[in-house]
Amino acid sequence: MTFENREEAGRLLVEPLLHYRDRQATLILALPRGGVAVGYQLSLGLHLPLDVFIVRKLGAPDNPEYAMGAIGETGTVYLNPEAKAAYRLSPSDIKQLVQAQQEEIVRRQVLYRQTRRLPVLTGRTVILVDDGIATGSTFLASVQSIRSLNPHRLIGAIPVGPRETIREARAQVDELVVLATPDPFWAVGNHYIDFAQVSDREVVEYLSQSNEALRERAQPSPA
Repeated sequence: MTFENREEAGRLLVEPLLHYRDRQATLILALPRGGVAVGYQLSLGLHLPLDVFIVRKLGAPDNPEYAMGAIGETGTVYLNPEAKAAYRLSPSDIKQLVQAQQEEIVRRQVLYRQTRRLPVLTGRTVILVDDGIATGSTFLASVQSIRSLNPHRLIGAIPVGPRETIREARAQVDELVVLATPDPFWAVGNHYIDFAQVSDREVVEYLSQSNEALRERAQPSPA
């Protein structure tokens, strides 16, 4: 399965999640940057508020693109067990990797939310969205972080990912919706025709447009 772009993937995720449309105490948290484009369409289709959950990949010392783990904005750190064993990271090594990403997390919190804080998640249903997963490190770090905030239910919404990682992710959430699990799986971007990087400006615009759509929907119809 190949998606035209992230927004198409978001629209395709609406139907299997229609039972959450207009449901109170439910919100969408998208992983920036790419997940926000997917989450935006999901927000429009399900009439649910959209926010971001900020998580940063912890890259390997000799290959920054390889995700050994990730840190969520609440401070929860997830380490891929295989990567941890392969690189034999010491606590000091891990601390350095984490500190390098904490500044970027703060920068994005200020830019994306401005004066707002992460919404209260206790007792709420959270739909966690990304544009796809490969090693699963950022998604699983987000799951662990959000779980610590005591949501009522945690739902995963993923357009594409490898079967093994999807299996692991499914075990960590209450419900997981996945559109495609290709085998072999090479990279998330291989399953999109347009996989251009999403900018900070676009993330802010998606959040603003989603909030505006909710406000318009809440307006009473003219007599």
